[in-house]
Amino acid sequence: MDDRVKVFERAKELLLDHDMMGFANLWAVDGTLEFPFAPAGRPRLLEGREAVRAYVRDYADHIDLRAVAHQVVHRTEDPEVLIVEFSMDAVAVSSGRPLRPSYIAVITVRNGEIASYRDYWNPLMLSEVGFGAEEDRTHD
Repeated sequence: MDDRVKVFERAKELLLDHDMMGFANLWAVDGTLEFPFAPAGRPRLLEGREAVRAYVRDYADHIDLRAVAHQVVHRTEDPEVLIVEFSMDAVAVSSGRPLRPSYIAVITVRNGEIASYRDYWNPLMLSEVGFGAEEDRTHD
């Protein structure tokens, strides 16, 4: 298994364990997390591991990720880049309602750390899980 797949597999384990600080620690100190489809009031770009930590610190208070429902891994010709399509079985913590969020992630891994993670998620999920606009924690 190459580094980029190992890092993604570890990221999934940490998410399912609700270890959000462990998840954030996968980022390089200067790594980025980008949300190209983020709606107004939500961050589009997080720069650096500390910004990722601040963003994910209370994620599990809103959404309880329980299992990977579907996954397709695409290894690219670039040995650092991985594209993954996946969905998770989850529960909205505030309502107890079951969810199945879907993602497409473009991940660049260098030296065993995430250098860049572009997260193409569905922003309509926000209303299901009770996330508010958190401009004070992140920036556009």
